[in-house]
Amino acid sequence: MPEMLLQVDNLSKTFAARNGFFGKKTENVAVDCVSFSIAEGETLGLVGESGCGKSTLGLTIMRLYAPGGGRLFFGGKDITHENEKALKPVRREMQMIFQDPFAALDPRLTISQIITEPLEIHRSGTKAERARKAAKMLERVGLRAEDLDRFPSEFSGGQQQRIAIARALVLRPKLLICDEVVSALDVSVQAQILNLLRDLQDEFNLAYLFISHNIAVTAFMSRRIGVMYLGKLIEIGASEQIIKAPRHPYTQTLISAIPEPDPSKRETETSAKSETGENTERPNGCVFRLRCALAQDICAAEEPQLREIEENRQVACHFAG
Repeated sequence: MPEMLLQVDNLSKTFAARNGFFGKKTENVAVDCVSFSIAEGETLGLVGESGCGKSTLGLTIMRLYAPGGGRLFFGGKDITHENEKALKPVRREMQMIFQDPFAALDPRLTISQIITEPLEIHRSGTKAERARKAAKMLERVGLRAEDLDRFPSEFSGGQQQRIAIARALVLRPKLLICDEVVSALDVSVQAQILNLLRDLQDEFNLAYLFISHNIAVTAFMSRRIGVMYLGKLIEIGASEQIIKAPRHPYTQTLISAIPEPDPSKRETETSAKSETGENTERPNGCVFRLRCALAQDICAAEEPQLREIEENRQVACHFAG
């Protein structure tokens, strides 16, 4: 059995907010008591609509945000409250790829400087050795070593994302957090990047936390899928289980939104009411109840907890069984 690499235990993150310039200060709960684990070489997909807390969760795991509650373990070590000095060796083994590659790459630096910068920060090898590693990694992601002296603006979006992947991999990390890495790319380019990530995972025994709003893409990449809604993890299980037999009403809604080319197989019913701007605030009880067609009194009175309803399948719904 592969060893457990990342363990997230009741992780929470809140941000201070204000209703207008002179309004009362409040707390915006972005991540609310989320728990899961990722083994070495495994991909866990994380799906949900925009604003559900997926990216904030990824940034908190990277400790780019300080956790507001809960605990984080990487390689068996508690990193929840480690300072920057103690986090430095951890971040060598845990890297992140962002949604917008152009914004993630410094336009003033050459590709060589961008890829070798992590090696310089971690004082890995001589200047010549760093240059060789950069050239080798750039070729591994499908670009030429001759491109090292060029600038990010000279490349297409897909090529820029390949450069970002090369930068993340040059330190040979154990975990990559992929935050909407293909959502800004054309469909044909998306397929190329996804296949590249799968090949790199096999080659380097990488673990991925694959964050996306597209559940079909997530199922292609992941062995397991977790579904988030308003900061809560509401369902988690094997990808095949989630796609073929979703148990939470929100997950059912996500699955029904996947285009079906055969009209005879299209689903016409959904367990969710139409989304409105009024339903973006966190209600009492179940966070999904204002949009759920199955909601009853217990949903407002009692918040459902994530519970195991079958082997390796957990759902936070009173009626999931």
